[in-house]
Amino acid sequence: ASLRSDTEIYMPDPSKADKWREAVEAYIRDGYVVLRNVIDKGLAKEMSDHIDWLMAKYPDIPPEHFHHTIMRDDPFWVRVASDPRLLSVASDFLGTGDIALFSSHYFCKMPGTGMKVLWHQDGSYWPIRPMTVTTMWLATDRSDEDNGCLQVVKGSHRESLSELERDVSVRNVLGSATHKDEDIDPDDIVNLVLEPGDVSLHHPNIIHGSNPNVSTRRRCGLTLRYIPTTAEVVCPEQPVLLLQGEAKEGINNYRSWPPFRDDDFPFEGCKEWNETRYVNKEDEAFFQLPREEARDQITKETLAFVDALGGRD
Repeated sequence: ASLRSDTEIYMPDPSKADKWREAVEAYIRDGYVVLRNVIDKGLAKEMSDHIDWLMAKYPDIPPEHFHHTIMRDDPFWVRVASDPRLLSVASDFLGTGDIALFSSHYFCKMPGTGMKVLWHQDGSYWPIRPMTVTTMWLATDRSDEDNGCLQVVKGSHRESLSELERDVSVRNVLGSATHKDEDIDPDDIVNLVLEPGDVSLHHPNIIHGSNPNVSTRRRCGLTLRYIPTTAEVVCPEQPVLLLQGEAKEGINNYRSWPPFRDDDFPFEGCKEWNETRYVNKEDEAFFQLPREEARDQITKETLAFVDALGGRD
């Protein structure tokens, strides 16, 4: 694979970590780390119910493709992303309490039908300067080899980012890859087996992918892509959210957190949500749209994004 020109590789500073210093050191060494029971089983169950709710609300969107375009109008999704337990982890891995979310995605592989994700490096897709990102994968269901758990190539985060190449040789989620099977040493592949509430974190340069779900069980998890507020998202239409701390002047235009309305997915604390949500007064017009029109717009934007990826049949 040919290399991108932006080859600087970011690593966190373990001296800035508080609770998770040993985990940060493992992440620096291997490019990934697994943390157990970061959130409680009650919230994991709420997330599982939320996925069922999303599938009913957006029947035209494949469940592998519940992207950040949907999060734009989903207060529960933002409630999860802004959970203090997750932000505590993100803070240690980014070395700052000033944290934003530039992208999030429910990866939901249904029993016997979930698609393969080809080998790739996340940073090759992302318009971030500098590439100071940590990706958190929060398990909603048990994730194992049978139902297509995340696979990482241990230590591959030390490689520079490679150019994306279109690849539809097999049915797959992204329609592209940065590496092929022959580029990978099978001895370096690690299956990340997770229970609901567990979290894995991986570096933007690590090579990773996953196999189809050949089991009778669903495999869903939520990816959360956290950045420090010093990182610029070079894509104006990306709905970047300020989750904690202070914004940096001239870097990113942070969107409003979606308000809770009666037809949204209900969750603990939803009645108080509107009193504390982050509001950008110039970004409230979308929430004034009729609900059906907003849903249709989100569906259209999401499917356009999926088609641009090349990951839809």
